Amino acid sequence: MQFTVVTGMSGAGKSTVLKILEDMGFFCVDNLPPILIKKFAEICFSPDSGINKVALGIDIRGGNLFSELFTIIGEINQSGYNIDLIFLDANDDVLVKRYKETRRKHPLVVNGRIQDGIKLERGMLIEAKERAKYIIDTSNLLTRELKEEIIKIFTEGKVYENLIITILSFGFKYGIPSDSDLVFDVRFIPNPFYISELKAKTGNDQVIKDYVMGWDVTKKFLEKLEDMISFLLPNYIKEGKNQLVISIGCTGGKHRSVTMANALYENLQAKEYSVNIHHRDIAKDARRGK
Repeated sequence: MQFTVVTGMSGAGKSTVLKILEDMGFFCVDNLPPILIKKFAEICFSPDSGINKVALGIDIRGGNLFSELFTIIGEINQSGYNIDLIFLDANDDVLVKRYKETRRKHPLVVNGRIQDGIKLERGMLIEAKERAKYIIDTSNLLTRELKEEIIKIFTEGKVYENLIITILSFGFKYGIPSDSDLVFDVRFIPNPFYISELKAKTGNDQVIKDYVMGWDVTKKFLEKLEDMISFLLPNYIKEGKNQLVISIGCTGGKHRSVTMANALYENLQAKEYSVNIHHRDIAKDARRGK
């Protein structure tokens, strides 16, 4: 029996995860009051229940009952049953944006500011995050990427390292991404922007890749970058880091940074890390008519 509790910040994707788990054959229940979990677990774990995979969505909408969650989980675990906890998180700016896009109110401050509700909720969920077996930061994840992470957790034989890596290319003229953990400047590489037949293309085009990777300085930098990242990742995992954003920037975020981000992404993918890639500014010059 797989018994999983999905919790975390409101707006971080709990409903989406429950839908993903439902598609994977889980019996899903959203917003079950924590006080009912024990009785529900007894029913599910009974031999004639016919249920072998359960996922519960629990969040602060349970009010004061949420504080009883870990007491109840502890009692169930002492009975010989195991419950895993998945915690979904996202940075504050992303959560605010999601609330504004959906025009929903934060459950803790119906008539107040969204930011105040997020701050209050983070305080309430400190213990939940500390006790979680899996922590997923959804700030930079597309739905399909979140699905891949969930599948990886529940696919037998896979090892979930609890670290999601995002490789992010950007242009310095548009600002450094605020959620960056590591920032690398590749403006020292010769710029294909000044070659007329290459200017309109991007680092996703083979001709740009060939140009950028054709320089010895590029190859040497990539070698040193991959070596450093390979050293850092196991140590980040060891220290419990769950989200790492590696930002690579050039002037406009269209040629050199995209090429280098793609190269690092391919390297980490080959090593079977959980890695995503985003090119933040790749199309901005085109939209501005440049």
